[in-house]
Amino acid sequence: MADAIRVLLVDDHQVVRRGLRTFLEVQDDIEVVGEAADGAEGVALADELRPDVILMDVRMPGMDGVDALRRLRELDHRARVLIVTSFTEQRTVVPALRAGAAGYVYKDIDPDALAGAIRSVHAGHVLLQAEVAGALLAQEETHSGQGRAGSLTEREREVLGLIADGRSNREIARALVLSEKTVKTHVSNILMKLDLSDRTQAALWAVRHGLST
Repeated sequence: MADAIRVLLVDDHQVVRRGLRTFLEVQDDIEVVGEAADGAEGVALADELRPDVILMDVRMPGMDGVDALRRLRELDHRARVLIVTSFTEQRTVVPALRAGAAGYVYKDIDPDALAGAIRSVHAGHVLLQAEVAGALLAQEETHSGQGRAGSLTEREREVLGLIADGRSNREIARALVLSEKTVKTHVSNILMKLDLSDRTQAALWAVRHGLST
């Protein structure tokens, strides 16, 4: 499975990890490369195994999912983190998204939908439900990025709008007839100019400022 999506499972409940592994191992394009029982172990294994996607619980003993996300960001880890949680409260999910998660799903998600979510975040998409996206927008500082929109080039504004629409770098490159490398450069410039840390924040900024379609 040379081209398989490498997935790391981080959850303090062994039965949950076992259930996830059992289902994911029958997917032709997904490979479970490791399991961790808490955030600290998850960060260590992420550094060792270099997964593409991490399925992360939020509430765990010791280092929880939010702290693990922050640590992964400090380490500049490139894995996309998908929160898998049984908690629906915004106060549980929102901090994880602000810490850098690419999205979240609930533990009662349909198995095929979970596989689709893994493929989606691996492709660069951001998975946000409407009510949580609204909560994130409400919590954003009103001055975040304010006055910096004028520093964006027209091409960067186009790229930002497509990020807000949930497009991956490959899809943006295809839509704008650019190389994927050029798109990555534009994304980096956008984050730098707007003083944002990841695509999730960029997508929310674009929605707030009317750049999404």
